[in-house]
Amino acid sequence: MAFPKPMRALALASALLLFYLLFQIFRPPPSIDRPGKRLTGMTKETDPNREETHEPEGKLWRADDYAADNPNSPRINATILSLVRNQEIDGMVQSMRDLEKTWNSKFNYPWTFFNNVPFTEEFKKRTSAETKAKCYYHTIPLEHWAVPAWINFDLFEESAKILMEQDIQYGNLASYHQMCRWNSGLFYKHPALEHVRYYWRVEPKVHFFCDVDYDVFRYMEDNNKTYGFTINLYDAPQSMPTLWPETQRFVKAHPEYVKSDDVNARQWLEDAEQRPEHNKKASGYSTCHFWSNFEIADMNFWRSKAYEDYFNHLDRAGGFFYERWGDAPVHSIALGLFEDASKIHWYIPPALFSSLFLGSYQEDETGFILTMAQVSRYRLPTYTILQLSQRSEQMQRL
Repeated sequence: MAFPKPMRALALASALLLFYLLFQIFRPPPSIDRPGKRLTGMTKETDPNREETHEPEGKLWRADDYAADNPNSPRINATILSLVRNQEIDGMVQSMRDLEKTWNSKFNYPWTFFNNVPFTEEFKKRTSAETKAKCYYHTIPLEHWAVPAWINFDLFEESAKILMEQDIQYGNLASYHQMCRWNSGLFYKHPALEHVRYYWRVEPKVHFFCDVDYDVFRYMEDNNKTYGFTINLYDAPQSMPTLWPETQRFVKAHPEYVKSDDVNARQWLEDAEQRPEHNKKASGYSTCHFWSNFEIADMNFWRSKAYEDYFNHLDRAGGFFYERWGDAPVHSIALGLFEDASKIHWYIPPALFSSLFLGSYQEDETGFILTMAQVSRYRLPTYTILQLSQRSEQMQRL
C-alpha cells in the first residue's frame, strides 16, 4: 500500500534529522587549529601544543586541610589580586565565579581588591558572596596614583595626540598611563601587601576553564620560581621607542644587576629575527613580553634593589606618560635581565588557568588582534624563553 505524499515527506525529513543528530554525536572533535596558512615542518618538539597533558613535576600540594576557617592550613603568604573599578563589578564577579569553581574553592586563598576610589557597598557585597575566602578592599594612596610632579602635562597631551595618530590604544587616557605605572612599580608598595609575598593577578571578564587541583603558590615557593606566565605577545613598538635605550642607560650604570648571558633571557629581549621591524622601531627591543593580564609572581623580586632602581630610573624618564610604557614589557625586561631564566615558569598556554584567545587572528604592524576565544586542554612543560618567543611568533603567523 502506498503512503500519502505528505507522510513520505515527513518520513524523509525525520530520517535526515536522525542522520544529522547521529553525525553530530559521533563525529570527531573539532580541531583547535587556527584558520589561515599552516606552518610546515612543525614537529612535536617544535609545537608544544601537541604535547600530552600533565601537571608539573615534583611535589604538589593537594586540597587537603585548606578549609577557609582552618588557621593551620598549608596556605602560604599569598593572595589573589585585582585592580578593578566599581563599574566593572559584573566582569569581576564572572572572573571570581570561574576561578572559584576551577581552583580557589579548594584552596581558599584571600582576594585583595584595589581601586583608586573607595569601593561601593554593592561591590563588596557581591564579590564577597562569590567566595568562602576572605576578601579585602583597599584604596590606592593618592601619591601612588596621581601623575608625578615631574611630568609636564602639556607635553603629555602632545604625546597623547601622537600616540593616537599611530593608533596606539588608550594612548590618550591619563588613567591608563597611571594604571601602567602603578602595575609596574607601585602596587606591591601598598601597606596591605607589605607582608604578602606571592600574588595571582586576576582581571575582570576573564575565564578559567580548566580544573586545577594543586596549590599554585606552593608550587612557586617549593620550586624557587619568581614569575609564572601563560603566553608571550608582541607589543606595538610605537608605544615604547625609548624604553630599550633607557634600559641600556640603566644597565650601563648598573652592570652588577644583570645576570650573566648564560642564564638570563637577553637574547629573547633583543631578538631581531622574528619581528625585525619591531626590533628596529623599538630601538633594539623585540617587544616580546609576558602577558601580564595573567601573572603569578613573587613580590620579593619587585622589592629587590635591582628592580626598585630600574623602576625609579624609568619613572623619572617619563615614558609611562610621554609614551605608553606598559607594565608587561617593563616586568618582562626586568625579568629577562635581572633574573635567572630558570626561575620563570610557563603556566601553559593555551589555557591551563586563564582564557587565552586562539581563534581568528588578525595581524597588523602593531602586533595582532585577538578576536575569538577558544580553549585547549593541553598542559605543557616549561620551555626556554627563546623557544617561547619563537612559539609566540608561530602562533601569530597562523
